[in-house]
Amino acid sequence: MAQIKKKKISPRQKMINLMYVVLMAMLALNVSSDVLKGFTLVSDKLDQATQNAMLINEGIYRNFDEQMKANPTKVKEWYEKSQYVKQMSDSLYNLAEELKVAIVQKSDGKDGDVHNIRNQEDLEAASNVMLAPRKGRGKELYKAINSYRERITKMVTDTTQRRIIERNLSTEVPAKDKAEGKNWQEAMFESMPTAAAVASLTQLQNAVRSAEGEVLHGLVSNIDVKDIRVNEVNAYVVPNTMTVMQGGLFSAQIFMAAVDTTNRPTIYVGGKEIKSDHGVYETVCNSTGDFTLTGWIETLNGSGEKVKREFEQKYTVIPPSATVSADIMNVLYAGYDNPMSVSVPGIPSSRLRVSMTGGGFTQKGDGKFIARPTNVGGEAVITVAAETAGRVQEMGKFTFRVRKLPDPTAYITVDDDHVMGGKIAKQSLMAMTNLGAAIDDGLLNIPFTVKGFEMVFYDNMGNAVPEIAQSSEFTLRQKNMIRQLNRGKRFYISKIRAVGPDGIERTLNGAMEVIVN
Repeated sequence: MAQIKKKKISPRQKMINLMYVVLMAMLALNVSSDVLKGFTLVSDKLDQATQNAMLINEGIYRNFDEQMKANPTKVKEWYEKSQYVKQMSDSLYNLAEELKVAIVQKSDGKDGDVHNIRNQEDLEAASNVMLAPRKGRGKELYKAINSYRERITKMVTDTTQRRIIERNLSTEVPAKDKAEGKNWQEAMFESMPTAAAVASLTQLQNAVRSAEGEVLHGLVSNIDVKDIRVNEVNAYVVPNTMTVMQGGLFSAQIFMAAVDTTNRPTIYVGGKEIKSDHGVYETVCNSTGDFTLTGWIETLNGSGEKVKREFEQKYTVIPPSATVSADIMNVLYAGYDNPMSVSVPGIPSSRLRVSMTGGGFTQKGDGKFIARPTNVGGEAVITVAAETAGRVQEMGKFTFRVRKLPDPTAYITVDDDHVMGGKIAKQSLMAMTNLGAAIDDGLLNIPFTVKGFEMVFYDNMGNAVPEIAQSSEFTLRQKNMIRQLNRGKRFYISKIRAVGPDGIERTLNGAMEVIVN
């Protein structure tokens, strides 16, 4: 195939072609004056809206300042948060303003005015200020917006408003620009007319002041800057108890509904102002009977007007009382753990202080105690006191007689039953191993230990034959003698020695008669 030679283009034709390319580029880059005027109009409207938002925000800041001076304890936390919001909002707002000035001055010269841009169609100024290598400030603005958005949205509780703020402060790259490999600052400012760049930055400033205002309104609601958000205000008295024992302390808290703990009202009882940081009134009750606490309470409402409410509270003073009862009977047994119950009306058992003379007194919990007196024939005095109103007050003394434990009754165990003599089958007698003794009269149930006893048998001549055991167990000889007895024959168990929980050994009176059945 023959090689086709390219036609040589003359220098004049090259110049014409180059001028055509330049012309086409100029036509493509040309922005109509109507569009530029539109950018200016939008920028002015945004600037006006921003100024209005700033006026509202400044009014809230002034309220914060006034409230901080009037009540720093209540307002300090929210005041400091508002100052934090102001600082970071001003920082981003001022950065946007600084960039607007830099772009306009790059376009119009050092005397350039943001509000009167001459070279609105300039396509180089924004790119130079924001995207120039090493000196471009687009990345600085990108990081500042992201930081502000993250911090400010954390202070917004309403999810819908939070999404609006996130959308207004978004730095997401449009899909078309992302496909072309552009970052956010390139998508926003590359070949952007000066008027459009200024409008974009003005929109950012508006978003900043709007977010700032949203957070400030939320902070204000936490301290009720403007008014008291209740529809009824009344005085109340809350006593610790409606009944007070003679010599006890009457204590009551007096307050107004929706009370402000950082702005305590003034309280008057009986015509006299009480001095208490928390509205607590106390008086010692030396007389018994019914009484009425009266007075009034004063505070200021949101308008600085004095609000007065009267109060009245009835209470009763009763003499001290306590109940101490022996769970067995109205006596105490020496050397024995006597169960006791102690109570004071209106006082929990954990606040009781109980002691006893002539022995030991131990608390078992839930109003139950163990009394163990030591002196037989004497008296045990139990003293009951209770911890009330931060002090210990005596509630009463109770005297009990101290007796020795009564003698037990001896018995033989037959098929798990305690048999106190009488007819017993010979087979059961041969199976018994030891003699027992106990007090079991319906009130007491106290086992004793048998230390020894005597069994007496009678031979055919009528002679008594005693057999002695030195413990509770039947001896082999005693068992053999029982084995030799015929039906109807009898023997006697006597001289029984037993020791109870008091440690006293005693010999039981009488004898147990057993008939072989």
